[in-house]
Amino acid sequence: MSDRQFPVRPNLEQLKHQAKDLLRAEPSLGKLAHAQHALARSYGLPSWSRLVLACRMTDAIWRDDVEAVRELVVRHPRLLHENARGVAQSNWGPPMSYAANLGRDRIIAMLRELGADDLNFAFDRACLQGRIDTARQLCAMGARPDGDSVAGPCETLCSPGLGFLLDLGCKLDLSHVALILQTYSRNPAGKHQCLELTATHGITLPDTPPMAVHRGRIDLLERHLEAINERFSHEDIYPPALGCDADHSKALHGTPLAGGGLLHLAVDNDEIEIAQWLLAHGVDVNLRAAIDADGFGGHTALFGCVVSQPYRVGRRSSMTGLLLEHGADPNVRASLRKRLRYVADETMQEYRDVTPLAWGEQFHDQEWVDRDAMRLIADSRGTP
Repeated sequence: MSDRQFPVRPNLEQLKHQAKDLLRAEPSLGKLAHAQHALARSYGLPSWSRLVLACRMTDAIWRDDVEAVRELVVRHPRLLHENARGVAQSNWGPPMSYAANLGRDRIIAMLRELGADDLNFAFDRACLQGRIDTARQLCAMGARPDGDSVAGPCETLCSPGLGFLLDLGCKLDLSHVALILQTYSRNPAGKHQCLELTATHGITLPDTPPMAVHRGRIDLLERHLEAINERFSHEDIYPPALGCDADHSKALHGTPLAGGGLLHLAVDNDEIEIAQWLLAHGVDVNLRAAIDADGFGGHTALFGCVVSQPYRVGRRSSMTGLLLEHGADPNVRASLRKRLRYVADETMQEYRDVTPLAWGEQFHDQEWVDRDAMRLIADSRGTP
């Protein structure tokens, strides 16, 4: 059985059912205890008993149950310093850091009294989650930001955390601006505010139509009304002068953006207000991306509703319906190639002469495919 990602908030009852399902699927395991052990190992935990402790610890922290957390740590002192989820690597960290993600200040104080020492990691987690009161509490305990603390809020597009760190004297550089632009996160309001913070702290943002979309600045877009139906290179969208990577795949989007227009960019960043403004001001809803020397491109913004980074990170928008209402062709054809990063399969994949529905049906990683968008397209007489 292949390794799987252990949930941030694991549910013990669901995991018990998974173990029983596994035993039914693989009778050779013999006993339920063997199936439970195999399931735990598949999630990266050493044993079923450690999985149970991880479930109880994380559940107690979510419920803000100080005494339950205390009892677990007193009975199992090693839990104080191990990752709360029990896995070898976890960006949510040991129990105190895990609690910092959720702003569980009473639990943090209790764990510190018991000897928890992950102060700086907990501080960084509080900042990237926007738990500013918790970050202040940890500062009072001795936590201090390090040279890369601002990367967390830039990655999560958490403007309160970024602003707090800048007020503490942390410095921004171009790598942080690039992270804001290229991150997997999708939070339009947070991104706008983070970029404004960079602009007020000495970073010069170019006055271009794509940057106006990144910033959510309709006032800046109005200056570029003549460019509303232009196509833009990857470098126009992710400027190297701001530290963006030369490797196009490092910009974490779903459907390719290179050669596309402002509407393509708005769709990928879940900029619904920008999309509405563009459509109201004459953008071509069926503008096709430029076609490269290998014949790839030609896709419209509707393709971006199907293989979707916003969907991948849990956002649900009305972008598909908006485009269809404004005349998006559900049966336009294009050829696309895509390389995903930080996933199991990072190889370049090619798709020739596909409609938006075929793009979704054939895409090699279905976790990126928005089935609600596909249903809307099918209802509009889209065909595979």
